[in-house]
Amino acid sequence: MLHTTTDWLNILKPNFKVLSWTERLRCGLGALLGLALSSLISFWILGDLNTWYIAPMGASSVLLFAVPASPLSQPWNVVLGNTIAAFIGVSCYHFIPNLTVAFSVAVALAIVLMLSTDSLHPPSGAVAITAVLGGESIHQLGYQFLFSPVLLNSVLLLLIAMLYHRICGKPYPQRAQINTRTTDPTPTQKVSIQPQDIQDVLEQQTQLLDISEYDLQQLIMQAQEKAQARAIQTYTCQDIMSRDVIRLNAQDDILVALDKFKNMNLMSLPVVDDHNTLVGTLALYEVVEWFKGATDMRNSWQHQVKDIMVRQVVTVKPMQPIQDLIPYFVERSFNYIPVVDQQTLVGMISRADMIAVLNQQLMQHADSAK
Repeated sequence: MLHTTTDWLNILKPNFKVLSWTERLRCGLGALLGLALSSLISFWILGDLNTWYIAPMGASSVLLFAVPASPLSQPWNVVLGNTIAAFIGVSCYHFIPNLTVAFSVAVALAIVLMLSTDSLHPPSGAVAITAVLGGESIHQLGYQFLFSPVLLNSVLLLLIAMLYHRICGKPYPQRAQINTRTTDPTPTQKVSIQPQDIQDVLEQQTQLLDISEYDLQQLIMQAQEKAQARAIQTYTCQDIMSRDVIRLNAQDDILVALDKFKNMNLMSLPVVDDHNTLVGTLALYEVVEWFKGATDMRNSWQHQVKDIMVRQVVTVKPMQPIQDLIPYFVERSFNYIPVVDQQTLVGMISRADMIAVLNQQLMQHADSAK
């Protein structure tokens, strides 16, 4: 259950990788140079034309310089997406008298056509609206709006982005295949997850993912390398434990604990004090027993977690080998074991964690025996 404003805000934040300050400044500098140079060149080519540059190019620059790996930022998307949106926007202005209806239909049709041509580019929605609401100077251009300024601005900004990323040593545009020599999977992919496997999974997705298949291949291969490097070592508790542990405070009201059990669908939770020192555990059945005796006057003083928790707790240390845990899960039917470092709770290992790692070791043993 969420208790703080920070918890509420965290669920609203995207799960983005936070770039270093150097990378952030590089992205900003790229947008600065891209917009400045492309607008100056456009002004030089178009001369006194009032519409020598359009605002949606600012949104395109965010994608081109901040997230160039996105499928939405590729050259095909920038050029074709903006051109399609401009054509639809001009057409809707000419054939639909009501401006609100015109730009709404324009954006909707542009989305459908961009998705149908694999050219989705979010700033193109603003291009369509600009074609309808851009004013008399835009309307006088008619379908010339497609070529100048839309196509001219798009191509110039794109060329500058390609040059800038090349100077910075960044790959742009994205390659379609990791194996540049052939369309076959790489040797590592042949014995693990292959590109076709990724394609099959993506085809089952009902939502558009803002990550390219190429990037997925790279991430999976890098993750496999790390997993294989770890597999040759003896697993310790810190290797498989969950670090973001749902916990109770000894001072919590028992009803608060019940809400956590209900919301998290857990059977047992560790209990800590204000210094995150492990002081006990509380199981759901113990809360149920407390409810059964709630009407008993002898139990009227029990209203905090510390009053009904179990203080004797079996714990393990981060560097302890996981083989030490097997008797607890097998012989004593434990569901969870807390991991502590100098009495401080640092993680939790579940029966599912153990099953997963033991299954992995069995598979590796079977592979090596072939």
